[in-house]
Amino acid sequence: MSSPVYVAIDTPDLARALALAGRVRDHVGGLKLGLEFFSAHGHQGVREMAALGLPIFLDLKLHDIPNTVASAIQALRGLAPSILTIHASGGRAMMEDAKAAAPPSTKVVAVTVLTSLDADDLAAAGVSGSTSAQVERLTGQAHAAGLDGVVCSGFEVAAARRIWRDGFFVVTGVRPAGGAVGDQKRVMTPRQALDNGASILVIGRPITKAEDPDAAARAIAATL
Repeated sequence: MSSPVYVAIDTPDLARALALAGRVRDHVGGLKLGLEFFSAHGHQGVREMAALGLPIFLDLKLHDIPNTVASAIQALRGLAPSILTIHASGGRAMMEDAKAAAPPSTKVVAVTVLTSLDADDLAAAGVSGSTSAQVERLTGQAHAAGLDGVVCSGFEVAAARRIWRDGFFVVTGVRPAGGAVGDQKRVMTPRQALDNGASILVIGRPITKAEDPDAAARAIAATL
């Protein structure tokens, strides 16, 4: 079985991205490319990263009217990413159209509540209740819309899996024991997140900012 760890390659520097991915490729299960990388290098950059032979998680968090999101996903079809993100808060019609527009081989997963947000942030945006309650609401909507799964923190994944037993759960905000939290507000260790029900783990800075990224990836893999 391949590693459940997808390393987040969040840099606009293509040479650095390729070098990082090359160093850790034997100890991770895939590469997550986000807005920073895609804005700098687009389709060609994704193809160059995919040539390393690992699955590509294209984390664009699309959120717009249904037709625009569907058209954007159709424009990405040639890349056929293994995983693609949209925002669950875009509504059921947007989620349904996104899934319909994606290649059959692409898992479309919906971001529920960003791990940089907490209950106070949700309240300021007019969302009542806890982060867990919001994640559960949006997980139910993503399931009903026919998506493949959701993105959430390790604190909500167990409840999300109870709602959607065969869903695909991407857990972010993962940090090794004693690791720096950075701008994340809801974090837990990789082992805890897997035990709670994560399908894959997204880990960035603890690997990519390490003095020895290869050793950091191996150390995380050893805890799993």
